[in-house]
Amino acid sequence: MSGAAYELDGVDLSVDLAGMSLPNPIMTASGCAANGPELHRFFDVAEIGAFVTKSVKATPQSGRGTPRMAETPSGMLNSIGLQGPGIDAFVSHDLPWLASVGARVLVSIAGVEAAEFAHVAQVLATCPDRSAIVGLEVNISCPNVANRGLVFACDPASSAEVLSGVRAVVPADLPLFAKLSPDVTDLVPIARAALDAGADGLTMINTILGMAIDLDRMRPHLFGVTGGLSGPAIRPVAVRAIWQVTAAMRAGTIPTAPIIGVGGVRCGADALELIAAGASGVQVGTATFHDPRAPRTVLTELAALLAERGISRLGDLVGAAHG
Repeated sequence: MSGAAYELDGVDLSVDLAGMSLPNPIMTASGCAANGPELHRFFDVAEIGAFVTKSVKATPQSGRGTPRMAETPSGMLNSIGLQGPGIDAFVSHDLPWLASVGARVLVSIAGVEAAEFAHVAQVLATCPDRSAIVGLEVNISCPNVANRGLVFACDPASSAEVLSGVRAVVPADLPLFAKLSPDVTDLVPIARAALDAGADGLTMINTILGMAIDLDRMRPHLFGVTGGLSGPAIRPVAVRAIWQVTAAMRAGTIPTAPIIGVGGVRCGADALELIAAGASGVQVGTATFHDPRAPRTVLTELAALLAERGISRLGDLVGAAHG
C-alpha cells in the first residue's frame, strides 16, 4: 500500500496526504465509479492513487425516484439519493473485492445524523479488510435531519459535530478528509471547523446545487426537483475554492492540511490547474461516464505535462500559483 518512489515519464508522482501514502495523486470521485468492478473492466483500479467508493451509510438505501439525472451544458445534474447496500454489505462484499485487486481504498461515508457517521466509521476501523483502507472521506454534504435538513457542510458547528464524532471512534493513524460543499458564502470557516474537530485534510468540492426544467412537461426534470451539478462547468468553482482555502492556510488563518481537489477534471491540464491552486490529490468523476478510462488517462497526461516542464517531482507544483 506504499506510495514510495512511483515514477511515470521520469516524474515522481507519489504523494503523502496526512499519512495517506499514495503512488500518485489521481483518484476516482465518490459516486462516479460504483465500488470497483465496473471500472476495473477498463483499467486496473490499483494503478491510480486511490479508489474512492460511493458514500456508504449505515443501512441499505433505495435512493430517490426517477428521473435521477439530467444533462446540462458542460455538465450534468444528479439526484441519486445516496443509494447503496449499507455498511454491512460493503465490508462483506465490496471492500474484500477491492482488497483482492490491490486497490488503495478511500471510503466515503455518509449519514443523516452525526451518530450514523460515527457508527459507519467504527465498523470500517475494525473490519477484516481494514488494511486496504487508506483513509475515510467524510461526506458532510448530506442533509442533517436533526437540524431541519440543513446540510452539515453549510454550518461550522454541524461540520465539527460530525468530524469530532468520527475522530473519536477511529485510530489516529486513519486519515479523515472532510468533503466540503461549495454552496456557502465562505468556505474558510467551514474548513476551519472541520480541521479543528479532527479532520486531517479536505476534499473540495462537492457538487453545486442546481435545477433543470423539462419544457415538454413544464415540470422539474428531476424527481427530487434539485440536484448536484458536476462536470467541466464547475471546475472554475473548484479552482476558486481550493485557492481560497489554501490562501487561508498560508496566511495562518486555518491549520495547514492537504487538499484533495475535485470538480470537472477531464484531462491532465485540468488536474494540474487544481494542483497549482493548492490540491495535493485530484479526483476524476463525471468524466468517467463519457470515458471509463478517464482516471488513467488523466494520470498519464499529468505526468507528461510535468515532464514537458522539466518538473521531476509533483509536490514541487502544489500551490505553485500562489507564488
